[in-house]
Amino acid sequence: MPAMTAVDADTRAGAGVPGEAVGPLVRGVGVLRRLAEAGGRLSPSALERATGLARSTVDRITATLARMGHVRLDGRDVVLTPGVMELGNAYLAALRLPALLGARADALADELDESVSLAVADLDGIRFIHQATRRRALSVSFRIGDLLPAERTAPGALFAAEWTEADWTRWRARRAGDPLDTHFPAAPPRGEPAVPPRDEPAVPPRGEPGGEVAFTRRVERARRDGWALDDQLIEPGLVAVSVPVRDPGTGRVACVASVVSHTSRHSAADLRTSLLPRLRAAVAAMEDDLRTAPPPEPRPAPAGLAAWTTASKHELGRDFVESLARGLTVLTAFGEGRPALSLTDVARATGLSRATARRALLTHEHLGLVAAHDDRTFTLTPRVLDLGFPPLSRTSLPRLAEPHLRALANRVHEPTALAVLTPDGTEIQYTAGAGASRVLTVRITVGARLPAAATSLGRVLLADTGTPPAHGLTEVRAQGYALVDEELESGLRSVAVPVRDRTGRTVAALNVATHAARRSLEECVRDLLPALRATADHVQRDLHTASRFAQVTPS
Repeated sequence: MPAMTAVDADTRAGAGVPGEAVGPLVRGVGVLRRLAEAGGRLSPSALERATGLARSTVDRITATLARMGHVRLDGRDVVLTPGVMELGNAYLAALRLPALLGARADALADELDESVSLAVADLDGIRFIHQATRRRALSVSFRIGDLLPAERTAPGALFAAEWTEADWTRWRARRAGDPLDTHFPAAPPRGEPAVPPRDEPAVPPRGEPGGEVAFTRRVERARRDGWALDDQLIEPGLVAVSVPVRDPGTGRVACVASVVSHTSRHSAADLRTSLLPRLRAAVAAMEDDLRTAPPPEPRPAPAGLAAWTTASKHELGRDFVESLARGLTVLTAFGEGRPALSLTDVARATGLSRATARRALLTHEHLGLVAAHDDRTFTLTPRVLDLGFPPLSRTSLPRLAEPHLRALANRVHEPTALAVLTPDGTEIQYTAGAGASRVLTVRITVGARLPAAATSLGRVLLADTGTPPAHGLTEVRAQGYALVDEELESGLRSVAVPVRDRTGRTVAALNVATHAARRSLEECVRDLLPALRATADHVQRDLHTASRFAQVTPS
């Protein structure tokens, strides 16, 4: 099977698909890619136009993806959900580099007060696997999973220093077929070349690194110096310096660490003189970490996937595309301690037959999501991150919680809210909420602050901040909820529960408010608390998925 270029994403209905490939899986992957390219939200009619699929096919695919928890239907739109990040998480967990090196990158970003990234090679492109960004008005907007053309980046020159002639041939073919980089959504287009006077060479477009000659010169310098510089190759004002992190076993480039800034803070020359030494020191520590890291302990693969897809098919009938669901579950067979799997391993992990697993793997290989090796094993490729990861890799807890808050408010017909504790611990700040269609209701705007001790949200948060908990909050911690009766305002009752991160730390609280005339205290506990806890579980599930390899801000 011929190799695909880093920008070959044409998965439209059956285009060039091998005979053994699973057609619905090809089309489903195409839908996820189009959603990711659009920022995570498209209407079904827009998906129909973007994919070239019939509307009925789009509807069946999105219904299946919704059942899998990869998308949700929000009014007339199809929206990516954090559940789809499980596919990218499988690749990042199998790779191990973010888990082993991410803390070093974060520490360097804090030390330099500049953005730091880790990138891997994706054929003739580079793809980010970790981002430690600074929160400024003018900041770098690249996300985990974003793909850039190698020739317009500093990491690209370092990876190209190891290219074979076949790699160079593929790169030339891609540039010839896409001279404006239109298939790299994260990269600003090159722009049209200027028309030269007669008998003079063409003027490269703005941001053009000078074509093949200039790139090969930069590659030679990178090979000689062991580092590379990006002096406004992607866009004016953006500069970066990069150093390769080498695999201790093979000596080849495992990933590239970069410090990224803009020219109002550092010139390219300044990056080389002032920041490169500290970047090199950090990379040396990263390589030590790779050298001394213990072998991973394989985590169990998700169980019962084949049985779940069969049950979903029985329940939903024609609206559930079982072959699409089974094909996507194959990607989740990989993970920490399971970077390379045989066909038998995949079939065993998913519960699928060998024939079904084989066809899914062949389809993923065709799509560039899986690579086959001479020892009859398969590995995930960086392109798995195309399937919805970038738009969701830089999100916030309120954004994750909002659809669940709306669903809860619609279910109990009462307003709901999410809040965090202010740094001094005396107040809560509302960060998200959903109202109820009532004449008499609670309306508190996002950003509002209230005394923590007088609110159910605040008491839940305060109960988990001290050891032992503050006076009067022992019972709140023990029972896992707080119930407040008309203490903040006459007639106002509310019940709240904590929202915990992956470590079990309480990072926010979720509540339902009501009027005393509508529900007694006993009814608040009996009727509202179970729904509230179920909603907190949904929020936590999304938070744990989204924050496994990406940063989720609390507000």
